[in-house]
Amino acid sequence: MRQFVTIAANTFMELVRQPVFLLLMTASAAFSVFLANVPYFGFGDDPKLVKDSVLAIMLLSGLLGAVLSASSSLARELRTGTALAVLAKPVGRAPFVLAKFAGIAAVLGILTFVNLMAALSASRMAFDAYGDADTRALALWGTGLLLAYAAGGFSNYFLRRPFTSDAVFALVLCAALAFLVSSALPKADPTNRGDTIGAFARVDWRLIPAAALILFALWILAGLALASATRLDLIPTLVVCSGFFLMGLMSEYLLGRLAREGSWWASLLFPVLPNWQLFWIADALGEGKSVPWLRYLGGAFGYTLCYVGATLAAALCLFEDRELS
Repeated sequence: MRQFVTIAANTFMELVRQPVFLLLMTASAAFSVFLANVPYFGFGDDPKLVKDSVLAIMLLSGLLGAVLSASSSLARELRTGTALAVLAKPVGRAPFVLAKFAGIAAVLGILTFVNLMAALSASRMAFDAYGDADTRALALWGTGLLLAYAAGGFSNYFLRRPFTSDAVFALVLCAALAFLVSSALPKADPTNRGDTIGAFARVDWRLIPAAALILFALWILAGLALASATRLDLIPTLVVCSGFFLMGLMSEYLLGRLAREGSWWASLLFPVLPNWQLFWIADALGEGKSVPWLRYLGGAFGYTLCYVGATLAAALCLFEDRELS
């Protein structure tokens, strides 16, 4: 157990020290907040457009993060011989792969958390044709991002600590503070200039369970990426995961109907493709709609455990006879 925790912690720290991860986290959060300050002229559906956009950013940035993390933590170590040095010690291949997945899952967790803070702020900042952009909240978020980088630079220059990892942890804290401060201040109603809303008014808290569902989907993508990384490098892994992502979006249309009609080959292939529609509930965030969150999240989590278990079993089979050099 100690070896598992050590490998998972090292994987996590190695990934947060990657500059591309810091840039991905910063860009996705900043772009989510920026989208809430753009006029859409959506005939009253502007807030819904913003929520759909920020959830899409959360999913796509997580897809890139899962592929980059799996390739950096496993494929690169196999190529450079680092994995051979670890496995030469009394460490089995199964604990090694499972610990790698645990580290990747934790990294995706903090990436989703930062994007969630930006999404919650964006839900309050969104305005329609009768409102105005929340420039104060945008300035607070910009200040928070700059402070995170300044904290990383300070610790690197004066304390000789790694800049990237400290900036990532500072960004997690600053994102939470930026959301709390910007949402706690009263302001003019973004959809009606004549009204004033109080603290945390118009924040769509339903984005929290929606983000949890997206995190479940990202864990499935991480399992697929890890299985691919046992044999493939970065670009082929990205192609494989993108293929599973696109085919999973169309699995109900391509195979679901045929499987229900009794087609044997569709019945075999339909469970293989992940059904991403189970994790995408942006349409349910419309006004007046409700979701039984506890039951739905429980079912989605069970589906995630089964699919991740299957992908990790495939990763172990592929990695078991992989020649290390």
